[in-house]
Amino acid sequence: MTANTRKSQDLSTNHRSEHVSEVKTMTRAAGIVGLWTSLSRVLGYVRDMVIALFMGASIGADAFFVAFRIPNLLRRLFAEGALSAAFIPTYVESLQKEGPSKARGLAQTCFTVATIILAAVTALGIALTPWIVRITAPGFVEDTAKFLLTVDLTRIMFPYIFFISLVALASGVLNSMGHFAAPAAAPALLNLCMIFSVIVSGAVAGLAPYYALAIGVTVGGVVQLWLQLPFIKRVGVPFRLGFDFRNPALSRIGRLFAPAAISGAVYQVNVLVGTILASLLVSGSVSWLYYADRVVELPLGIFAIAAGTAVLPSMSRQAGNGDLAGLQKSISYALRLIGFFTIPASVGLVILREPIVACLFQRGLFTAMDTERTAFALLWYTAGLWAFSALKVVNQAFYSLKDTTTPLWVSMGAVAVNLVAGLLLMGPMAHGGLALATSLAAAFNVSVLFVILVKRLGGFPGRELAVAVSRFLLASVPMAAMLVHMRGFADWKLGFTLWSGILLASLILGGLLIFLAAAYALRAPEVRFLLGLLKTAGQSEKNRW
Repeated sequence: MTANTRKSQDLSTNHRSEHVSEVKTMTRAAGIVGLWTSLSRVLGYVRDMVIALFMGASIGADAFFVAFRIPNLLRRLFAEGALSAAFIPTYVESLQKEGPSKARGLAQTCFTVATIILAAVTALGIALTPWIVRITAPGFVEDTAKFLLTVDLTRIMFPYIFFISLVALASGVLNSMGHFAAPAAAPALLNLCMIFSVIVSGAVAGLAPYYALAIGVTVGGVVQLWLQLPFIKRVGVPFRLGFDFRNPALSRIGRLFAPAAISGAVYQVNVLVGTILASLLVSGSVSWLYYADRVVELPLGIFAIAAGTAVLPSMSRQAGNGDLAGLQKSISYALRLIGFFTIPASVGLVILREPIVACLFQRGLFTAMDTERTAFALLWYTAGLWAFSALKVVNQAFYSLKDTTTPLWVSMGAVAVNLVAGLLLMGPMAHGGLALATSLAAAFNVSVLFVILVKRLGGFPGRELAVAVSRFLLASVPMAAMLVHMRGFADWKLGFTLWSGILLASLILGGLLIFLAAAYALRAPEVRFLLGLLKTAGQSEKNRW
Protein backbone atom coordinates (compact mmCIF):
# COMPACT_ATOMS: atom_id res chain seq x y z
CA MET A 1 0.00 0.00 0.00
CA THR A 2 1.45 3.34 -1.04
CA ALA A 3 1.81 6.34 1.25
CA ASN A 4 -0.69 8.29 -0.87
CA THR A 5 -3.23 5.46 -0.61
CA ARG A 6 -2.84 5.30 3.16
CA LYS A 7 -3.17 9.08 3.38
CA SER A 8 -6.34 8.98 1.26
CA GLN A 9 -7.83 6.26 3.45
CA ASP A 10 -6.93 8.18 6.61
CA LEU A 11 -8.61 11.32 5.25
CA SER A 12 -11.70 9.31 4.30
CA THR A 13 -11.81 7.72 7.75
CA ASN A 14 -11.40 11.11 9.43
CA HIS A 15 -14.15 12.58 7.25
CA ARG A 16 -16.55 9.78 8.18
CA SER A 17 -15.62 10.13 11.84
CA GLU A 18 -16.20 13.89 11.78
CA HIS A 19 -19.57 13.41 10.06
CA VAL A 20 -20.66 10.82 12.63
CA SER A 21 -19.56 13.19 15.42
CA GLU A 22 -21.57 16.06 13.94
CA VAL A 23 -24.62 13.81 13.50
CA LYS A 24 -24.40 12.78 17.16
CA THR A 25 -24.04 16.42 18.18
CA MET A 26 -27.04 17.48 16.08
CA THR A 27 -29.14 14.54 17.30
CA ARG A 28 -28.39 15.25 20.93
CA ALA A 29 -29.05 18.98 20.48
CA ALA A 30 -32.28 18.36 18.58
CA GLY A 31 -33.42 16.02 21.35
CA ILE A 32 -32.80 18.61 24.06
CA VAL A 33 -34.39 21.47 22.10
CA GLY A 34 -37.33 19.27 21.09
CA LEU A 35 -37.94 18.16 24.67
CA TRP A 36 -38.03 21.67 26.07
CA THR A 37 -39.95 23.00 23.09
CA SER A 38 -42.57 20.29 23.67
CA LEU A 39 -43.02 21.51 27.23
CA SER A 40 -43.26 25.10 26.03
CA ARG A 41 -45.85 24.17 23.40
CA VAL A 42 -47.95 22.30 25.95
CA LEU A 43 -47.88 25.37 28.19
CA GLY A 44 -48.68 27.46 25.12
CA TYR A 45 -51.81 25.43 24.54
CA VAL A 46 -52.79 25.83 28.18
CA ARG A 47 -52.29 29.56 27.68
CA ASP A 48 -54.45 29.58 24.55
CA MET A 49 -57.14 27.53 26.29
CA VAL A 50 -57.22 30.17 29.01
CA ILE A 51 -57.39 32.94 26.39
CA ALA A 52 -60.18 31.14 24.54
CA LEU A 53 -62.06 30.62 27.81
CA PHE A 54 -61.95 34.27 28.83
CA MET A 55 -61.98 36.03 25.43
CA GLY A 56 -63.08 33.58 22.72
CA ALA A 57 -63.02 35.30 19.30
CA SER A 58 -64.24 38.62 20.68
CA ILE A 59 -63.17 42.17 19.85
CA GLY A 60 -60.74 42.08 22.79
CA ALA A 61 -59.21 38.86 21.47
CA ASP A 62 -58.79 40.32 17.97
CA ALA A 63 -57.11 43.40 19.46
CA PHE A 64 -54.75 41.36 21.63
CA PHE A 65 -53.74 38.99 18.83
CA VAL A 66 -52.93 41.85 16.46
CA ALA A 67 -51.04 43.68 19.19
CA PHE A 68 -49.14 40.53 20.18
CA ARG A 69 -48.24 39.77 16.58
CA ILE A 70 -46.37 43.08 16.20
CA PRO A 71 -43.69 42.47 18.89
CA ASN A 72 -43.72 38.78 17.91
CA LEU A 73 -42.86 39.73 14.33
CA LEU A 74 -40.08 42.01 15.56
CA ARG A 75 -38.82 39.14 17.72
CA ARG A 76 -38.41 37.06 14.55
CA LEU A 77 -36.89 40.01 12.68
CA PHE A 78 -34.40 41.09 15.33
CA ALA A 79 -33.97 37.99 17.46
CA GLU A 80 -34.45 34.52 15.94
CA GLY A 81 -34.39 35.59 12.29
CA ALA A 82 -31.42 37.94 12.29
CA LEU A 83 -29.26 37.87 15.38
CA SER A 84 -28.96 34.09 15.38
CA ALA A 85 -28.28 33.92 11.64
CA ALA A 86 -25.68 36.71 11.72
CA PHE A 87 -24.13 36.08 15.11
CA ILE A 88 -23.70 32.29 15.43
CA PRO A 89 -21.61 31.63 12.25
CA THR A 90 -19.40 34.64 13.01
CA TYR A 91 -19.01 33.71 16.68
CA VAL A 92 -18.16 30.08 15.79
CA GLU A 93 -15.55 31.34 13.31
CA SER A 94 -14.06 33.60 15.98
CA LEU A 95 -13.90 30.68 18.42
CA GLN A 96 -12.18 28.45 15.85
CA LYS A 97 -9.65 30.93 14.52
CA GLU A 98 -9.02 33.47 17.31
CA GLY A 99 -9.79 31.60 20.52
CA PRO A 100 -12.20 32.04 23.47
CA SER A 101 -10.84 35.42 24.59
CA LYS A 102 -11.48 37.16 21.25
CA ALA A 103 -14.86 35.44 20.92
CA ARG A 104 -15.83 36.63 24.41
CA GLY A 105 -14.91 40.21 23.51
CA LEU A 106 -16.98 39.97 20.32
CA ALA A 107 -20.01 38.71 22.25
CA GLN A 108 -19.77 41.49 24.84
CA THR A 109 -19.44 44.17 22.17
CA CYS A 110 -22.52 42.70 20.43
CA PHE A 111 -24.41 42.87 23.72
CA THR A 112 -23.52 46.55 24.02
CA VAL A 113 -24.46 47.48 20.45
CA ALA A 114 -27.70 45.50 20.66
CA THR A 115 -28.68 47.18 23.93
CA ILE A 116 -28.27 50.66 22.43
CA ILE A 117 -30.09 49.86 19.17
CA LEU A 118 -32.91 47.94 20.83
CA ALA A 119 -33.55 50.70 23.36
CA ALA A 120 -33.94 53.16 20.47
CA VAL A 121 -36.20 50.78 18.49
CA THR A 122 -38.40 50.21 21.53
CA ALA A 123 -38.80 53.91 22.27
CA LEU A 124 -39.50 54.70 18.61
CA GLY A 125 -41.98 51.83 18.36
CA ILE A 126 -43.95 53.02 21.37
CA ALA A 127 -44.12 56.54 19.94
CA LEU A 128 -45.23 55.32 16.49
CA THR A 129 -47.66 52.64 17.68
CA PRO A 130 -50.84 54.29 16.26
CA TRP A 131 -49.31 54.37 12.78
CA ILE A 132 -48.00 50.81 13.12
CA VAL A 133 -51.48 49.55 14.02
CA ARG A 134 -52.98 51.44 11.08
CA ILE A 135 -50.60 49.55 8.79
CA THR A 136 -50.93 46.11 10.36
CA ALA A 137 -54.70 46.18 10.94
CA PRO A 138 -56.27 48.77 8.61
CA GLY A 139 -59.70 47.20 9.11
CA PHE A 140 -59.62 48.28 12.78
CA VAL A 141 -59.42 52.01 12.01
CA GLU A 142 -63.16 52.41 11.49
CA ASP A 143 -63.87 50.81 14.89
CA THR A 144 -62.44 53.44 17.24
CA ALA A 145 -62.70 51.37 20.43
CA LYS A 146 -61.01 48.36 18.83
CA PHE A 147 -58.28 50.51 17.30
CA LEU A 148 -57.46 52.34 20.56
CA LEU A 149 -57.42 49.08 22.52
CA THR A 150 -54.97 47.58 20.02
CA VAL A 151 -52.73 50.66 20.35
CA ASP A 152 -52.74 50.40 24.16
CA LEU A 153 -51.90 46.70 24.15
CA THR A 154 -49.13 47.14 21.57
CA ARG A 155 -47.46 49.85 23.65
CA ILE A 156 -47.53 47.67 26.75
CA MET A 157 -45.89 44.77 24.89
CA PHE A 158 -43.32 46.69 22.83
CA PRO A 159 -40.53 46.44 25.47
CA TYR A 160 -40.71 42.67 25.00
CA ILE A 161 -38.63 43.02 21.83
CA PHE A 162 -35.80 44.62 23.85
CA PHE A 163 -35.51 41.75 26.30
CA ILE A 164 -36.14 38.86 23.90
CA SER A 165 -33.50 40.08 21.45
CA LEU A 166 -30.90 40.06 24.21
CA VAL A 167 -32.13 36.56 25.03
CA ALA A 168 -31.41 35.60 21.40
CA LEU A 169 -27.82 36.85 21.67
CA ALA A 170 -27.28 34.94 24.90
CA SER A 171 -28.81 31.85 23.30
CA GLY A 172 -26.47 32.19 20.32
CA VAL A 173 -23.46 32.15 22.64
CA LEU A 174 -24.77 29.14 24.55
CA ASN A 175 -25.69 27.17 21.41
CA SER A 176 -22.27 27.85 19.90
CA MET A 177 -20.71 26.46 23.08
CA GLY A 178 -22.87 23.33 22.87
CA HIS A 179 -25.41 24.34 25.53
CA PHE A 180 -29.01 24.09 24.29
CA ALA A 181 -31.14 23.48 27.38
CA ALA A 182 -31.46 26.97 28.90
CA PRO A 183 -32.28 28.73 25.59
CA ALA A 184 -34.84 26.03 24.74
CA ALA A 185 -36.45 26.25 28.17
CA ALA A 186 -36.87 30.04 28.08
CA PRO A 187 -40.12 30.21 26.04
CA ALA A 188 -41.87 28.09 28.66
CA LEU A 189 -41.39 30.97 31.10
CA LEU A 190 -43.24 33.35 28.77
CA ASN A 191 -46.24 31.04 28.68
CA LEU A 192 -46.19 30.67 32.46
CA CYS A 193 -46.14 34.45 32.89
CA MET A 194 -49.10 34.88 30.52
CA ILE A 195 -51.13 32.13 32.22
CA PHE A 196 -50.39 33.60 35.64
CA SER A 197 -51.33 37.10 34.45
CA VAL A 198 -54.80 35.95 33.36
CA ILE A 199 -55.32 34.17 36.67
CA VAL A 200 -54.31 37.35 38.48
CA SER A 201 -56.67 39.44 36.32
CA GLY A 202 -59.58 37.34 37.60
CA ALA A 203 -58.65 38.25 41.17
CA VAL A 204 -58.04 41.95 40.52
CA ALA A 205 -61.21 43.94 40.00
CA GLY A 206 -61.23 46.09 36.89
CA LEU A 207 -58.19 44.48 35.20
CA ALA A 208 -59.37 43.12 31.86
CA PRO A 209 -57.75 39.83 30.74
CA TYR A 210 -56.26 41.36 27.58
CA TYR A 211 -54.45 44.04 29.58
CA ALA A 212 -53.18 41.39 32.00
CA LEU A 213 -51.92 39.29 29.10
CA ALA A 214 -50.05 42.25 27.61
CA ILE A 215 -48.31 42.89 30.93
CA GLY A 216 -47.54 39.17 31.20
CA VAL A 217 -45.78 39.24 27.80
CA THR A 218 -43.38 42.01 28.84
CA VAL A 219 -42.69 40.40 32.21
CA GLY A 220 -42.06 37.13 30.36
CA GLY A 221 -39.32 38.80 28.32
CA VAL A 222 -37.58 39.99 31.50
CA VAL A 223 -37.77 36.53 33.08
CA GLN A 224 -36.39 34.80 29.97
CA LEU A 225 -33.35 37.10 29.96
CA TRP A 226 -32.83 36.54 33.68
CA LEU A 227 -32.73 32.77 33.07
CA GLN A 228 -29.86 33.03 30.54
CA LEU A 229 -27.51 35.20 32.60
CA PRO A 230 -26.00 32.58 34.97
CA PHE A 231 -25.42 30.14 32.11
CA ILE A 232 -23.57 32.52 29.81
CA LYS A 233 -21.44 33.43 32.82
CA ARG A 234 -20.76 29.74 33.39
CA VAL A 235 -19.47 29.24 29.82
CA GLY A 236 -17.09 32.17 30.28
CA VAL A 237 -19.02 34.96 28.57
CA PRO A 238 -20.54 37.11 31.32
CA PHE A 239 -23.08 39.71 30.21
CA ARG A 240 -20.86 42.82 30.37
CA LEU A 241 -20.46 45.90 28.24
CA GLY A 242 -17.73 45.85 25.59
CA PHE A 243 -16.62 48.73 23.40
CA ASP A 244 -14.38 47.15 20.76
CA PHE A 245 -16.41 48.75 17.99
CA ARG A 246 -13.49 48.38 15.53
CA ASN A 247 -13.62 44.59 15.71
CA PRO A 248 -13.91 43.47 12.04
CA ALA A 249 -16.16 40.59 13.09
CA LEU A 250 -18.70 43.15 14.31
CA SER A 251 -18.95 44.67 10.85
CA ARG A 252 -19.40 41.20 9.33
CA ILE A 253 -22.30 40.59 11.70
CA GLY A 254 -23.75 43.94 10.68
CA ARG A 255 -23.56 43.05 6.98
CA LEU A 256 -25.29 39.72 7.60
CA PHE A 257 -27.92 41.15 9.93
CA ALA A 258 -30.09 43.31 7.66
CA PRO A 259 -30.92 40.71 4.98
CA ALA A 260 -31.31 37.97 7.60
CA ALA A 261 -33.78 40.15 9.50
CA ILE A 262 -36.16 39.97 6.55
CA SER A 263 -35.52 36.54 5.07
CA GLY A 264 -35.41 34.72 8.41
CA ALA A 265 -38.82 36.07 9.38
CA VAL A 266 -40.61 35.46 6.09
CA TYR A 267 -43.12 33.09 7.69
CA GLN A 268 -44.14 35.72 10.23
CA VAL A 269 -44.20 38.40 7.53
CA ASN A 270 -46.58 36.25 5.52
CA VAL A 271 -48.75 35.61 8.58
CA LEU A 272 -48.77 39.37 9.16
CA VAL A 273 -49.97 39.92 5.58
CA GLY A 274 -52.72 37.44 6.37
CA THR A 275 -53.59 39.42 9.50
CA ILE A 276 -53.84 42.66 7.52
CA LEU A 277 -56.17 41.07 4.98
CA ALA A 278 -58.12 39.22 7.69
CA SER A 279 -58.86 42.53 9.42
CA LEU A 280 -60.88 43.39 6.31
CA LEU A 281 -63.05 40.25 6.68
CA VAL A 282 -65.82 39.49 9.19
CA SER A 283 -65.09 39.93 12.89
CA GLY A 284 -63.37 36.87 14.32
CA SER A 285 -61.27 36.14 11.22
CA VAL A 286 -58.06 37.32 12.91
CA SER A 287 -58.73 35.08 15.90
CA TRP A 288 -59.58 32.00 13.78
CA LEU A 289 -56.30 32.37 11.92
CA TYR A 290 -54.42 32.86 15.17
CA TYR A 291 -55.82 29.73 16.82
CA ALA A 292 -55.17 27.66 13.66
CA ASP A 293 -51.63 28.98 13.46
CA ARG A 294 -51.09 28.03 17.10
CA VAL A 295 -52.06 24.42 16.39
CA VAL A 296 -49.76 24.08 13.38
CA GLU A 297 -46.96 25.71 15.39
CA LEU A 298 -46.76 22.60 17.60
CA PRO A 299 -45.08 20.26 15.08
CA LEU A 300 -43.34 23.24 13.49
CA GLY A 301 -41.86 24.34 16.80
CA ILE A 302 -40.94 20.93 18.17
CA PHE A 303 -39.42 19.40 15.05
CA ALA A 304 -38.44 22.14 12.59
CA ILE A 305 -37.15 24.73 15.05
CA ALA A 306 -35.41 22.02 17.10
CA ALA A 307 -33.63 20.69 14.02
CA GLY A 308 -32.83 24.17 12.69
CA THR A 309 -31.43 25.29 16.03
CA ALA A 310 -29.37 22.12 16.37
CA VAL A 311 -27.81 22.12 12.89
CA LEU A 312 -26.65 25.75 12.60
CA PRO A 313 -23.55 25.46 14.86
CA SER A 314 -22.57 22.14 13.20
CA MET A 315 -23.12 23.44 9.67
CA SER A 316 -21.20 26.63 10.52
CA ARG A 317 -18.20 24.51 11.57
CA GLN A 318 -18.41 22.47 8.35
CA ALA A 319 -18.77 25.54 6.15
CA GLY A 320 -15.88 27.24 7.95
CA ASN A 321 -13.68 24.20 7.29
CA GLY A 322 -14.72 24.05 3.62
CA ASP A 323 -16.33 20.63 4.15
CA LEU A 324 -19.13 20.91 1.54
CA ALA A 325 -19.62 17.13 1.42
CA GLY A 326 -20.21 17.08 5.16
CA LEU A 327 -22.53 20.06 4.83
CA GLN A 328 -24.59 18.22 2.21
CA LYS A 329 -24.94 15.22 4.55
CA SER A 330 -25.93 17.41 7.50
CA ILE A 331 -28.64 19.15 5.47
CA SER A 332 -29.93 15.81 4.17
CA TYR A 333 -29.96 14.38 7.69
CA ALA A 334 -31.87 17.36 9.07
CA LEU A 335 -34.45 17.29 6.26
CA ARG A 336 -35.01 13.55 6.67
CA LEU A 337 -35.39 13.96 10.41
CA ILE A 338 -37.95 16.73 9.89
CA GLY A 339 -39.84 14.67 7.30
CA PHE A 340 -40.01 11.73 9.67
CA PHE A 341 -42.07 13.85 12.06
CA THR A 342 -43.74 16.37 9.76
CA ILE A 343 -45.36 14.00 7.24
CA PRO A 344 -47.35 11.94 9.78
CA ALA A 345 -48.09 15.12 11.75
CA SER A 346 -49.57 16.72 8.62
CA VAL A 347 -51.73 13.67 7.91
CA GLY A 348 -52.92 13.61 11.51
CA LEU A 349 -53.72 17.34 11.57
CA VAL A 350 -55.78 17.12 8.37
CA ILE A 351 -57.86 14.20 9.65
CA LEU A 352 -58.20 15.34 13.27
CA ARG A 353 -58.35 19.10 12.74
CA GLU A 354 -61.86 19.59 14.16
CA PRO A 355 -61.37 17.21 17.13
CA ILE A 356 -58.11 18.95 18.03
CA VAL A 357 -59.55 22.47 17.84
CA ALA A 358 -62.71 21.43 19.71
CA CYS A 359 -60.81 19.81 22.58
CA LEU A 360 -58.24 22.57 22.86
CA PHE A 361 -60.37 25.69 22.56
CA GLN A 362 -64.15 25.09 22.51
CA ARG A 363 -65.26 26.34 25.90
CA GLY A 364 -66.48 29.60 27.39
CA LEU A 365 -66.85 32.21 24.63
CA PHE A 366 -65.27 29.95 21.99
CA THR A 367 -68.24 28.34 20.21
CA ALA A 368 -68.80 25.37 17.87
CA MET A 369 -68.89 27.83 14.97
CA ASP A 370 -65.46 29.12 16.01
CA THR A 371 -64.20 25.53 16.04
CA GLU A 372 -65.49 24.92 12.51
CA ARG A 373 -63.93 28.08 11.10
CA THR A 374 -60.63 27.60 12.93
CA ALA A 375 -60.43 24.02 11.61
CA PHE A 376 -60.99 25.33 8.08
CA ALA A 377 -57.97 27.62 8.42
CA LEU A 378 -55.96 24.80 10.02
CA LEU A 379 -56.55 22.59 6.97
CA TRP A 380 -54.85 25.08 4.67
CA TYR A 381 -52.04 25.95 7.06
CA THR A 382 -51.29 22.22 7.35
CA ALA A 383 -50.94 22.01 3.56
CA GLY A 384 -47.76 24.07 3.92
CA LEU A 385 -46.35 22.44 7.07
CA TRP A 386 -43.69 20.58 5.04
CA ALA A 387 -42.54 23.87 3.52
CA PHE A 388 -42.54 25.80 6.81
CA SER A 389 -40.43 23.04 8.38
CA ALA A 390 -37.92 22.53 5.56
CA LEU A 391 -37.47 26.30 5.21
CA LYS A 392 -35.91 26.50 8.66
CA VAL A 393 -33.12 24.08 7.70
CA VAL A 394 -32.55 25.45 4.19
CA ASN A 395 -32.28 29.00 5.53
CA GLN A 396 -29.79 27.83 8.16
CA ALA A 397 -27.68 26.24 5.43
CA PHE A 398 -27.32 29.60 3.69
CA TYR A 399 -26.56 31.31 7.00
CA SER A 400 -23.81 28.77 7.74
CA LEU A 401 -22.26 29.82 4.41
CA LYS A 402 -22.54 33.45 5.59
CA ASP A 403 -25.02 34.19 2.81
CA THR A 404 -28.07 36.06 4.04
CA THR A 405 -28.64 37.96 0.79
CA THR A 406 -29.99 35.05 -1.27
CA PRO A 407 -32.67 34.11 1.29
CA LEU A 408 -33.59 37.81 1.42
CA TRP A 409 -34.34 38.12 -2.30
CA VAL A 410 -36.22 34.83 -2.44
CA SER A 411 -38.26 35.71 0.66
CA MET A 412 -39.28 39.01 -0.94
CA GLY A 413 -40.67 36.99 -3.83
CA ALA A 414 -42.50 34.77 -1.34
CA VAL A 415 -44.12 37.78 0.31
CA ALA A 416 -45.33 38.92 -3.13
CA VAL A 417 -46.75 35.43 -3.79
CA ASN A 418 -48.53 35.53 -0.42
CA LEU A 419 -50.05 38.95 -1.07
CA VAL A 420 -51.28 38.14 -4.58
CA ALA A 421 -52.61 34.70 -3.59
CA GLY A 422 -54.28 36.17 -0.50
CA LEU A 423 -56.07 38.84 -2.51
CA LEU A 424 -57.24 36.24 -5.04
CA LEU A 425 -58.33 33.62 -2.51
CA MET A 426 -59.85 35.68 0.33
CA GLY A 427 -63.01 36.26 -1.72
CA PRO A 428 -63.98 32.66 -2.50
CA MET A 429 -62.35 31.05 0.57
CA ALA A 430 -62.52 33.87 3.19
CA HIS A 431 -59.93 33.39 5.96
CA GLY A 432 -59.12 29.88 4.68
CA GLY A 433 -57.81 31.45 1.49
CA LEU A 434 -55.39 33.55 3.53
CA ALA A 435 -54.06 30.42 5.26
CA LEU A 436 -53.61 28.70 1.89
CA ALA A 437 -51.81 31.77 0.52
CA THR A 438 -49.32 31.56 3.40
CA SER A 439 -48.69 27.90 2.59
CA LEU A 440 -48.21 28.60 -1.13
CA ALA A 441 -45.71 31.36 -0.33
CA ALA A 442 -43.70 29.03 1.93
CA ALA A 443 -43.67 26.33 -0.79
CA PHE A 444 -42.37 28.86 -3.31
CA ASN A 445 -39.74 30.10 -0.87
CA VAL A 446 -38.26 26.74 0.11
CA SER A 447 -38.39 25.30 -3.43
CA VAL A 448 -36.45 28.17 -5.00
CA LEU A 449 -33.92 28.27 -2.16
CA PHE A 450 -33.35 24.51 -2.33
CA VAL A 451 -32.57 24.62 -6.05
CA ILE A 452 -30.07 27.44 -5.51
CA LEU A 453 -28.50 25.63 -2.53
CA VAL A 454 -27.96 22.39 -4.47
CA LYS A 455 -26.17 24.34 -7.21
CA ARG A 456 -24.08 26.17 -4.60
CA LEU A 457 -22.99 22.92 -2.92
CA GLY A 458 -22.26 21.17 -6.20
CA GLY A 459 -24.73 18.35 -5.56
CA PHE A 460 -27.02 16.80 -3.00
CA PRO A 461 -27.99 13.23 -1.96
CA GLY A 462 -31.46 13.70 -3.44
CA ARG A 463 -32.20 10.02 -3.97
CA GLU A 464 -31.63 9.36 -0.28
CA LEU A 465 -34.12 12.09 0.62
CA ALA A 466 -36.68 10.92 -1.96
CA VAL A 467 -36.55 7.33 -0.69
CA ALA A 468 -36.99 8.53 2.88
CA VAL A 469 -40.03 10.69 2.01
CA SER A 470 -41.60 7.77 0.11
CA ARG A 471 -41.22 5.55 3.18
CA PHE A 472 -42.82 8.18 5.42
CA LEU A 473 -45.78 8.57 3.07
CA LEU A 474 -46.33 4.81 2.88
CA ALA A 475 -46.03 4.46 6.66
CA SER A 476 -48.70 7.16 7.07
CA VAL A 477 -51.33 5.20 5.09
CA PRO A 478 -52.32 2.67 7.81
CA MET A 479 -52.23 5.46 10.39
CA ALA A 480 -54.61 7.57 8.29
CA ALA A 481 -57.00 4.63 7.79
CA MET A 482 -57.25 4.10 11.55
CA LEU A 483 -57.78 7.81 12.30
CA VAL A 484 -60.54 8.19 9.67
CA HIS A 485 -62.37 5.15 11.04
CA MET A 486 -62.06 6.00 14.74
CA ARG A 487 -62.70 9.75 14.74
CA GLY A 488 -66.45 9.14 14.33
CA PHE A 489 -66.72 7.62 17.80
CA ALA A 490 -67.30 11.01 19.47
CA ASP A 491 -69.48 14.06 18.86
CA TRP A 492 -66.84 16.75 18.50
CA LYS A 493 -69.41 19.55 18.22
CA LEU A 494 -69.85 19.29 21.99
CA GLY A 495 -66.28 20.45 22.50
CA PHE A 496 -64.12 18.91 25.20
CA THR A 497 -65.66 16.11 27.26
CA LEU A 498 -63.97 13.39 29.25
CA TRP A 499 -64.73 10.85 26.51
CA SER A 500 -63.65 13.07 23.62
CA GLY A 501 -60.42 13.98 25.41
CA ILE A 502 -59.59 10.32 26.08
CA LEU A 503 -60.47 9.37 22.51
CA LEU A 504 -58.37 12.16 20.97
CA ALA A 505 -55.36 11.27 23.12
CA SER A 506 -55.79 7.60 22.17
CA LEU A 507 -56.03 8.46 18.48
CA ILE A 508 -52.85 10.54 18.59
CA LEU A 509 -50.90 7.91 20.54
CA GLY A 510 -52.30 5.04 18.48
CA GLY A 511 -51.58 6.84 15.22
CA LEU A 512 -48.00 7.48 16.32
CA LEU A 513 -47.44 3.84 17.23
CA ILE A 514 -48.93 2.62 13.94
CA PHE A 515 -46.70 5.00 11.98
CA LEU A 516 -43.59 3.91 13.88
CA ALA A 517 -44.42 0.22 13.37
CA ALA A 518 -45.02 0.77 9.64
CA ALA A 519 -41.81 2.82 9.30
CA TYR A 520 -39.89 0.09 11.10
CA ALA A 521 -41.38 -2.55 8.79
CA LEU A 522 -40.29 -0.43 5.82
CA ARG A 523 -36.77 -0.34 7.29
CA ALA A 524 -36.68 3.42 7.71
CA PRO A 525 -33.34 4.27 9.39
CA GLU A 526 -34.96 7.34 10.92
CA VAL A 527 -36.53 5.05 13.54
CA ARG A 528 -33.03 4.62 14.92
CA PHE A 529 -32.65 8.40 14.90
CA LEU A 530 -35.80 8.64 17.04
CA LEU A 531 -34.37 6.17 19.52
CA GLY A 532 -31.20 8.25 19.58
CA LEU A 533 -33.21 11.40 20.25
CA LEU A 534 -35.04 9.78 23.15
CA LYS A 535 -31.79 8.47 24.57
CA THR A 536 -29.90 11.75 24.35
CA ALA A 537 -32.88 13.80 25.58
CA GLY A 538 -32.92 11.68 28.71
CA GLN A 539 -29.21 12.07 29.44
CA SER A 540 -28.16 14.15 32.39
CA GLU A 541 -27.46 17.82 31.74
CA LYS A 542 -25.58 18.14 35.03
CA ASN A 543 -22.46 19.63 33.43
CA ARG A 544 -24.36 21.96 31.10
CA TRP A 545 -27.51 22.97 33.00
